[in-house]
Amino acid sequence: MGGAPRHLPRAAALFLLAFLAWGCATVPPRLPPPPVHSNGLALWRILHDRCVPDQMQHATPAPCTVVALSPDEAHGFVVLKDRNGVAQHLLMPTARITGIEDPLILQPGAPNFFAIAWSQRGLLEQRLGHSLGAGQTVVAVNSRYGRSQDQLHLHIDCLGAPSVAALASLGETARDWSSPPVTLKEQVYRIRWVDTPELASTSPFHMLADGLSVPPAEMGAWTLALVGAHRGVHDGFYLLAQRYDPARGRRASAEDLQDYDCHL
Repeated sequence: MGGAPRHLPRAAALFLLAFLAWGCATVPPRLPPPPVHSNGLALWRILHDRCVPDQMQHATPAPCTVVALSPDEAHGFVVLKDRNGVAQHLLMPTARITGIEDPLILQPGAPNFFAIAWSQRGLLEQRLGHSLGAGQTVVAVNSRYGRSQDQLHLHIDCLGAPSVAALASLGETARDWSSPPVTLKEQVYRIRWVDTPELASTSPFHMLADGLSVPPAEMGAWTLALVGAHRGVHDGFYLLAQRYDPARGRRASAEDLQDYDCHL
């Protein structure tokens, strides 16, 4: 009793099959256990054991380039020249935050690390000896599946020339995640437009979590990239997101969009 009828009209049966297929297609693939990163605390040891003490004791950020501890160490950040690339820098919180999956980045009052990282892009120009257009610079954070370190770090570097051209050719992009995906370096990304005032007031981590309804347990499966852009008379940004999906070759490492040699 109470079971489904044994026979359905053909049209109803086809509709049911289509509905079930659509539902299955929209269910994200199950995530594997997060990887164990050998030597995953190397960056943390550099910033916590060397950069911060040197700044506090000797008023020098070495080996970091910048150490900012205002208003306190729990809300501060450092910028370190990465060993990879001619100009790449890493922005890291001075608090112990593992990565994009860490609940602390979504807590009220948490620093807007993307906005801070964007404000530090002049360090690239100092290294290169010339200015960069907004669309030539990218700030990226990798998923826990696409990184090697377990201290949150945002990569600030040059965007690869093919990606610069592809984004420059885009038409209107919505201020939510409803725009069609874009393909950059053979990787598919969700995309949305971010006005400059919005970046100043809202962290891209929140734009991801709230805008795409990402459960807290799945934040670690996502990568984000912020690229400067100019649309009409407005300056703003493209925000790119990708979820880890090894079956489709998506490793959720937006760092791959960068050009370590800055061949622009």
